[in-house]
Amino acid sequence: MGKIIAVVNQKGGVGKTTSAVNLTAALTEAGKKVLLCDFDPQANATSGLGVEKRKLKQSVYDVIINDIPTENAIVSTKFADVLPSSADLAGAGVELITLPDANYRLQKALKEVQANYDLILIDCPPSLEMLTLNALAAAEGVLIPVQCEYFALEGLSDLMGTLRMVKRKMNPGLELFGVVLTMFDGRTNFSTQVAQEVRRHFPGKVLPTVIPRNIRLAEAPSHGLPVSAYDKSSRGAQAYKAMAAEIIEKL
Repeated sequence: MGKIIAVVNQKGGVGKTTSAVNLTAALTEAGKKVLLCDFDPQANATSGLGVEKRKLKQSVYDVIINDIPTENAIVSTKFADVLPSSADLAGAGVELITLPDANYRLQKALKEVQANYDLILIDCPPSLEMLTLNALAAAEGVLIPVQCEYFALEGLSDLMGTLRMVKRKMNPGLELFGVVLTMFDGRTNFSTQVAQEVRRHFPGKVLPTVIPRNIRLAEAPSHGLPVSAYDKSSRGAQAYKAMAAEIIEKL
């Protein structure tokens, strides 16, 4: 039975989708059967693994709102299986309110296919609202990307408060699986200081590998590729490969 991990941070631009896509690809390369559930209406994780959004007939929206079987919406790519997102998901928060078990729709959907995978990663939207609550209700662990920049810890107290609320009221098994340091610039003392501060706030939870600022990481999504397929030798690809090994060991 695959472990379900939500990749979440309500702050945008922290490398959340980049981490979800590239860890999915790196874990697959390491021999794991992985499903990436794109639960962000922007659908960047969907296109980041080469799925053409315009050609989709069904998406995670249809699964949670219209009750279609989860396996019917899953798209297989050469990098991993994807439960794709679509623009329709943007209005799903309002629609969910009218449905029974509104906070548990994604949990129900992923349970249908959980036995088929070693790991399911959920790329969450950059906000703390209905979709994110659904993802947290479905997950067993949370992976938080934090950028090594000014205001890195801003908003994390709100996120941790939300996690505690979900654990108390909706999902007692929810745990902080790990923290991922992203956008690390080794040329500056500042990045090192931020990394130290994050490790102090989350003792024992920060994954050893840090993700560097890397132009190949930024370029890869425009080609519909994870960085390992775009430039396998790049620092970004090597970092996510190392981090995938750490996650497998942690699992």
